[in-house]
Amino acid sequence: MDLIIVTGASKGLGLAICKRLLEANYKIIGIARTRSEEFSNLQITYPEQLFYKEYDFNNIKNIQPLVRTITKEHGNIYGLINNAALGHDGVLGTMHESQISELIRVNVEAPIVLTKYVSRSMLTKLRGRIINIGSIIGHTGFNGLSVYGATKASMQGFTKSLARELGKAHITVNTIAPGYMETSMTNGLQGEKLQSIKRRSPLGHLATVNDVAGTILFLLSDDAKNITGSTLTVDAGSTA
Repeated sequence: MDLIIVTGASKGLGLAICKRLLEANYKIIGIARTRSEEFSNLQITYPEQLFYKEYDFNNIKNIQPLVRTITKEHGNIYGLINNAALGHDGVLGTMHESQISELIRVNVEAPIVLTKYVSRSMLTKLRGRIINIGSIIGHTGFNGLSVYGATKASMQGFTKSLARELGKAHITVNTIAPGYMETSMTNGLQGEKLQSIKRRSPLGHLATVNDVAGTILFLLSDDAKNITGSTLTVDAGSTA
């Protein structure tokens, strides 16, 4: 049973990813700042497959011991889903510098450092899958999300270069760029603003967290063994 790490696992997209991968018989280490009731219920259903690690990715220095503990307790890691991210919005000119630093630390530095140590586990077996969760904001932009957009765009550059570094070890690295989904990050989008986003889609609706989770399941499979360095957009066609 292959071991997958999912960050930001307790709610929204992270929780949906856990559910889909558990159904596919993967063993999951879910990492989050707090364990949600939904995650706890999922653990009751899958007591031998789903495990929880409490961690705040504002803390970079303890990522190495975190990975060391996981490998000691559960063995080699096959997959890493870098999903945890902050979504502070605000006009750059009035955004506090501490918020800018926090976004860069959690959305960019933390996944890079986590990947550094997890990839070492993959290299010992010459196999693995690294999937970074980006966003269409990384290439379309959005008013009030300049720093968030910068962090998500950086994941695509990270993916391309790391794919070249790890390819000879049969480790693939890809980014998934979701469009607007119904999660806690988009709860504030209501009424006409939400309808205008839906109208951009040729399909007339938003993508769902399950759509993204299904794409992750595909990238973890043997069918995706020759896909690396790519960005897969899951947005119901809104950027077509």
